[in-house]
Amino acid sequence: MDNMIKKGEECLLHTYNRFPVVFDKAEGVKLYDINGKEYLDFFSGIAVMALGYCHPEYTKRLHEQLDKLTHISNYFYNEPAITAAEKFVKASGMDRVFFTNSGAEAIEGALKMARRYSYDKYGEGRTDVIAVNHSFHGRTMGAVSVTGTEAYRKPFGQMLGGITFAEYNNLDSVKALISDKTCAIILETLQGEGGIHVAEKEFLEGIRAICDEKDIVMILDEVQCGMGRTGKYFAYQHYDILPDIMTSAKGIGNGMPVGAFACKEQFAALVAGDHGSTYGGNPMVTAAINAVFDIYEKEDVLKNVTEVGDYLYNELEKLASENELIVDHRGIGLMQGIELKTEVKKIVGDALDNGLVLISAGNNVIRFLPALIISKEDVDNMISILKKVLA
Repeated sequence: MDNMIKKGEECLLHTYNRFPVVFDKAEGVKLYDINGKEYLDFFSGIAVMALGYCHPEYTKRLHEQLDKLTHISNYFYNEPAITAAEKFVKASGMDRVFFTNSGAEAIEGALKMARRYSYDKYGEGRTDVIAVNHSFHGRTMGAVSVTGTEAYRKPFGQMLGGITFAEYNNLDSVKALISDKTCAIILETLQGEGGIHVAEKEFLEGIRAICDEKDIVMILDEVQCGMGRTGKYFAYQHYDILPDIMTSAKGIGNGMPVGAFACKEQFAALVAGDHGSTYGGNPMVTAAINAVFDIYEKEDVLKNVTEVGDYLYNELEKLASENELIVDHRGIGLMQGIELKTEVKKIVGDALDNGLVLISAGNNVIRFLPALIISKEDVDNMISILKKVLA
């Protein structure tokens, strides 16, 4: 393993501070390194492996598609993409969808569509976007421009113009930034990288009302918190609202590189030539989306998220009450976090040494993003290891 890591350090661009382990295979919610050591995974590849690893039905469906057609481009129709689009708009409450290769690309498309909508109705100059502090929307230039952490933006010079940042769950701070140039407001329904912060009902309802009143496009980023992670297909379904445009990725493909941005009909402003993607929505990745939706229904995955998510919440509450290092616990379903008095990098590293895969959110929050098929027994095993590490 040391030799393999050495080769990786020599050849790979050092854009990640990787943990010193080389994973080789996986099954269910267990990972195995190249030495055969077993790990319990409570990270699921940054909330991607919703069905866990090597789900037999999922794997079977992808093998079947691999033998038929992997790519044809968006100049032609293909059945998996059309079926996936039908399933996605039904689950999301949207009307139209564009499939991308990643969450960051979905954000780029959403921003373009909001600006195009405003251009068609109001002409040039109405392009400003309000985002929120401590948000995270991706690593491409447009996505970084609306990411509310200066450290992600500063090294890369001038960002997209007209971006301002309000405070999460502070409606007055949003109102203070609105002008006649504002075309969109973008935020995560549940902040992930920013530390697992849940949007308050009054906050989202207030933004929805502002957008309705002033014809501003409401964009909700569901890349991490969507696709069942909170117990509903999309986190905004816990609230009595619909966004105008929403973004998704991660769990919708269960490991295949696919994202999406979707909208209500009146905001479908992009026309032929405005946007595109060579690989986006190809038959292979949309076959994965179809498999994921079908397995969710067949195995009642959302019910498991609710039941095990509640169990995880209660167990983390107990842990927080017993351990003075923990200052807060928050989250919904299988997207939760504990905030500690100290930096968590060493704790996450020690957990890995003890066979538990966790990840941080910022410097002092541990995120829990397990596969959505996780069991209560898996939660108990995780808590047992975490207690040992914290001690």
